[in-house]
Amino acid sequence: MDLKRKTFRITRRQFVTASAAVLASSGFASGANAGGTPAGQPSEQGKSGEKSGLGPGRGPFRVIIDTDPGVDDALALLLAMRSPELKIEAITPVAGNVPLDLTLPNALRMVEIAGRTDIPVAAGARAPLMRRLVTATYAHGENGLGGAVFPEPTTKPVTTPAAEIIRQIVRKYPGEVTLITIGPLTNIATALNSDPDLASMVRALVMMGGSLSGGNITPAAEFNVYVDPEAARIVFQSGIPITMVGLDVTRRTSLTDEHVRTLEAAQNPVSQAAAKIGRNAINHNRERGYLVGPNMHDSLAVAGFLDPAILKLQDYYIDVETTGELTAGETLGYSPIAGDLRRRPGMEKDAAATNMPIRGSAPTLASTKTSPVLRDKFVPNTKVAVEVDSVRFFDLLIGRLSGSK
Repeated sequence: MDLKRKTFRITRRQFVTASAAVLASSGFASGANAGGTPAGQPSEQGKSGEKSGLGPGRGPFRVIIDTDPGVDDALALLLAMRSPELKIEAITPVAGNVPLDLTLPNALRMVEIAGRTDIPVAAGARAPLMRRLVTATYAHGENGLGGAVFPEPTTKPVTTPAAEIIRQIVRKYPGEVTLITIGPLTNIATALNSDPDLASMVRALVMMGGSLSGGNITPAAEFNVYVDPEAARIVFQSGIPITMVGLDVTRRTSLTDEHVRTLEAAQNPVSQAAAKIGRNAINHNRERGYLVGPNMHDSLAVAGFLDPAILKLQDYYIDVETTGELTAGETLGYSPIAGDLRRRPGMEKDAAATNMPIRGSAPTLASTKTSPVLRDKFVPNTKVAVEVDSVRFFDLLIGRLSGSK
């Protein structure tokens, strides 16, 4: 009950004012591009339904990377640390793909491999807000890295907990920090719950998570949202401008033997580590009979932030199912120009379209509710990736990890 009150407070307090920011945000790095557009003003990158011609080389952007390494998380971290566009203020591991006792040292290993021990690594939540932890060792192996073994890290995490370091950094640089979240959203929700004004200070949030086309741990839910749907709902309702890079596009990013051979041929610690993880992950998938993958889910979220032309985005109102016995963790996307209620092209700004109500389930006989309407009008809170240029993505990912770009 206390969680519901906190979620509602954030939503009511920030939803209206943040809606303008959502509409004005122009994709991943809203308010800053190669032309130096001031924060909060529209740019040409990532417009809804369009691809941007802008590529890497922008920035630098202040970011915090919240992660649960994890095979694809590990490569995403290496990509981020090899990208001069990013000023990584902190890395905040959370329990997810494997328990925190593994995600934390895995993050520290990646920091050491990349030669970036200057980046603070802060331990995050050991469990979801209201649920027992479900892991994905079936996909990432018992150690989270597909069975690839690396020495124990010698670097130590900072003593400040993840949620607190997130809060401190965002408050230190209000309006400047983008949260790149590639694991369950427990750390972010904890920070928002501890500081109700924090959401208005976050520049944007780019997440790997969710899906409008079915899940990967249940038919309904994507793993990161499934693990902590209550945290995800807090984040989606916070008013932070969100870009959701979900299974709709990440399913088209399967790592191949050719990619791994390119990494193996490059003689640098990052490429060798990435190749080792990638090779083990491919073998792990084959041994278990998977037909595809491993998909580079998390690396795509980072790459899309670096180069907005990789993804095509579309405006949605996203909410999260938290009570369904079979559907908890499902992300629901409402849009007047998608699904059975879609309007003709060009009508998305018409009054009839924006007056589209956001409905929940019909009230039960035992309920005191009188209406299933959750929102009177359609106001988007998320830009959802709906298409991906996979070739451009892998050119960036493999190029950065191998050192050729």
